[in-house]
Amino acid sequence: MVRLEFLKYMATLAAMWRANPVFENIVSDPEFTKSDFGDDFYWGVATAAYQIEGAWDVDGKGESVWDRFTSIPRHVKDKTNGNHAIDFYNRYKVDLKLLKELNFENFRFSFSWSRILPDGTGKVNEQGIDFYNRMINTCLELGIEPWAMLYHWDLPQKLDDRGGWTNRDIVDWFSGFVELCTQRFGDRIGHWMVLNEPAGFTTLGYLSGMHAPMQSGVNKFLASVHHACLCQAEGGRIIRKNVKNSHIGTTFSCSYTEPHKPRENHQLASRRLDVMLNRLFIEPSLEMGYPHQELPFLQKIEKYILPGDTEKLKFEFDFIGIQNYFRVISKPSLIPYIWANRVKPTGQAEMTDMGWEVNPEGIYNIIKQFAKYPIKEIIVTENGAAFPDQLIDGKVHDVQRINFYKRYLQNILKAKNEGANVTGYFAWTFIDNFEWAEGFRPRFGLVYNDFETQERTVKDSGWWFREFLK
Repeated sequence: MVRLEFLKYMATLAAMWRANPVFENIVSDPEFTKSDFGDDFYWGVATAAYQIEGAWDVDGKGESVWDRFTSIPRHVKDKTNGNHAIDFYNRYKVDLKLLKELNFENFRFSFSWSRILPDGTGKVNEQGIDFYNRMINTCLELGIEPWAMLYHWDLPQKLDDRGGWTNRDIVDWFSGFVELCTQRFGDRIGHWMVLNEPAGFTTLGYLSGMHAPMQSGVNKFLASVHHACLCQAEGGRIIRKNVKNSHIGTTFSCSYTEPHKPRENHQLASRRLDVMLNRLFIEPSLEMGYPHQELPFLQKIEKYILPGDTEKLKFEFDFIGIQNYFRVISKPSLIPYIWANRVKPTGQAEMTDMGWEVNPEGIYNIIKQFAKYPIKEIIVTENGAAFPDQLIDGKVHDVQRINFYKRYLQNILKAKNEGANVTGYFAWTFIDNFEWAEGFRPRFGLVYNDFETQERTVKDSGWWFREFLK
């Protein structure tokens, strides 16, 4: 079945390419080219295990916190779950061949911790190891470089039952997982990332309780922050020890913050949100400590810091991954601890299907902000947009997304030309997938997916990248 689907893709590629006048109009735009970014610039797509793999309970896989979270329909806006997602577990060969057809040479994926270690520790699931071996080998056979993310939010449920990220033992649990992954896959993977958006899974999972594992409370949040920072550094050390010539990074969700009004209290609110969104996880790794000056409640994290931890938090990453989708306009508020909130942009702001502002200058500003840190490289490891795509007569004319990518890439190039060492760009995402608590409604992909039939259709944005990267 998978082979037949791939043959069907190949048979329709030329026809879809020729029958796309919108695409032809866009690629004639001479504003910039791939070569402007340099010959050694990484171009890729980003994905995550829970969002694409499916096969949630087959071949020995254990339950994750997101399996548990989505088993209750009201937790997800469209009452769906990622049990089948986009069935990448079974369709990875077809999908990777399609990725190669679009001229991408780098594929970012994540390991499902509970597929490899069903209980989080202990017995290894060799069937899970075999899947990742097959997938990695397929990438290499196709000339696609695999980029491994060790943790993208799907904590094994058995570890959450023991406190998850609030339990300091997670440093040992995570270290064992990293040891296993680097030993089994490090001979073929050179590019590694430790954590995906720790501000996301600690804030949404342990402060607000909006995401799995639905815990809430400032002490749980502070404990999870410190333990994630320890894991972030320890994971880097283990990769460096086990993988020769490794290229090691970790990724942060970043949003440039601006005050709503030029008043001192608005500026202070903006700085407080900047701490939460941009500074909280990178500064400890740079021996700068936790940035509690603007957010006094962060001083309470000291009760979780044991002797020797300050040194353990430090690690010199080869690159920092920036993941940017929108800017944040800030004003004072009565929200406890942070005393700040976001303000919707005024005027004729363009918005995505997620209600996020399209603000290309924001990625330029946040790159410039991070470039002030003593870091080696910056890679944009996620950037993209959801729009209400429609499949009409076998085509998806997502002009908004093409224009989104063009404008954001222009601003990335601007920052690079001004001296920021930006060395790569990964689009979020390859194929429409399961978007966490939003479900299947938001479509971020370069490839349209029919979630009932799992039939893939390249969008105009995918064709645009194919030509751009040719």
